[in-house]
Amino acid sequence: MKPVNIGLLGLGTVGQGVATILARNAAEIQRRTGRTIQLTHAAVRNQGKAEALDLGIQITTDAQQIVTNPDIHIVCEAMGGDDPALQLLHAALDHGKHVITANKALIAVHGNELIAKAQEKGLVVAYESSVAGGIPIIKALREGLAANRIEWLAGIINGTGNFILSEMAEKGRTFQDVLAEAQALGYAEADPTFDVEGIDAAHKLTIMASVAFGMPLEFNGVYTEGISKVTRDDVEFAEELGYRIKHLGVARRRSDGVELRVHPTLIPEKRLLANVNGVMNAVVVHGDAVGPTLYYGAGAGSEPTGSSLVADIIDVVRGIDADASHRVPVLAFQPDALEPQVILDTTDFESAYYLRLHALDQPGVLATVAGIFGDLDISIEAILQKEPEADTANLSGEDSVPTVPIILLTRRVREGLIEKAIERVELLDTITQPVTRLRVESL
Repeated sequence: MKPVNIGLLGLGTVGQGVATILARNAAEIQRRTGRTIQLTHAAVRNQGKAEALDLGIQITTDAQQIVTNPDIHIVCEAMGGDDPALQLLHAALDHGKHVITANKALIAVHGNELIAKAQEKGLVVAYESSVAGGIPIIKALREGLAANRIEWLAGIINGTGNFILSEMAEKGRTFQDVLAEAQALGYAEADPTFDVEGIDAAHKLTIMASVAFGMPLEFNGVYTEGISKVTRDDVEFAEELGYRIKHLGVARRRSDGVELRVHPTLIPEKRLLANVNGVMNAVVVHGDAVGPTLYYGAGAGSEPTGSSLVADIIDVVRGIDADASHRVPVLAFQPDALEPQVILDTTDFESAYYLRLHALDQPGVLATVAGIFGDLDISIEAILQKEPEADTANLSGEDSVPTVPIILLTRRVREGLIEKAIERVELLDTITQPVTRLRVESL
């Protein structure tokens, strides 16, 4: 059989990982596919720098030469961003090429249109490397768990955020201090917004939820909350209560719709997911037949991400001559069986809650707060009252009264009720600061 030729868009960290794996494991890959797979072309910004890598391939700064070249069978996109990546993948499909991408933002936001075009042309859009780096979570959801009705999934799917929270927990450091180190180490960008505010995780959660639940990609439906407001005190108080704080992406299927949310979350310290530290990623998937399963590994990096991209290449090559109807559907379910879901509003989310209050150190304050929760039929699981803090002027401005941090853990309740409770608590003269709220998931 003729070799399958690969054209690469981008030869940065991920692109070099792809090139390295294809060259180093060429014999092993051929044993798996029965075909020779060879990287023949790459489009780059800096031609001289790319040629210095001495990969033995054709280098160009004109990406159109890759997507229109009739000798290239598969186009792999590892350049990132929307523009020109989206236009190039559309062009590749228009020229009859299968496309593989590590671009989670592109799939989460524009995947529906790309997949529709690929299906129309009998081609494949593959995206394993767009979620959780080297962890084959998409493969598990599409194929390994195909016998199951997926009920929920939850994951630590951004290594930068996990590194920051791990350092805060293990070394008692502040968010800003650890963020600066993450930037120095190259874990976080100069502008870390996508990582620390949850946008990167929301892209990945969008993709996993679509594959898990058989629904179109719904990035705009993901509730997203970052970790920049998590304090060292919150981390310490959570540990006293037997929890660890992780930046979690959660997708849950309910009878009335689907919850899609990314936010800081307290997880019981005995759960495996609570013990995933540093830049590592992990995803728990709960199927009705198999129960919970855990997928753990490197969520980023040259060869971990390159591993997933090359695995997609292998899958495409195995079915390259097959009728499109015989391939595993791109989003796991047959295209005409994808069902739009009601995306639930935040007020309809169901979770337990961690609440941190700052109250004047006066008799009856805790009873008043507990009364508010009782009136709303919200059960309190635990209460932690700390030592008084430095004196703080009370609201009348007359005397100085110490404040005390009070930590409440509620049982599982609808978020709309928690919002009502917080609103009422914050109206009390004895509460000196806005209430901090974090969600709690037992998993």
